[in-house]
Amino acid sequence: MLIRLYCLPIKVYQVLISPYMGHSCRFVPSCSQYALDAIERYGIIRGTLKAGLRILRCNPFFPGGIDPA
Repeated sequence: MLIRLYCLPIKVYQVLISPYMGHSCRFVPSCSQYALDAIERYGIIRGTLKAGLRILRCNPFFPGGIDPA
C-alpha cells in the first residue's frame, strides 16, 4: 500500500507530463518505468536510489540502451 502511494507521482508524470515531452529517454525501459520497477522490486529506499542513479546516467556521456531494473 505504501509503495503504491509512493509511486503515484511517477504514474501521474507518466500520464500527464511525459506524453508532451516526446521520447527523450536513452534507455529501455524509460527512466520513469525503471523507477516504478525498481521501487516495486527493491523497496522504497533501495529502489529510489537505483532510480536516481539511472536518471543521473541519462545524459550524452552514457550510451543508454536496454537496462532492466
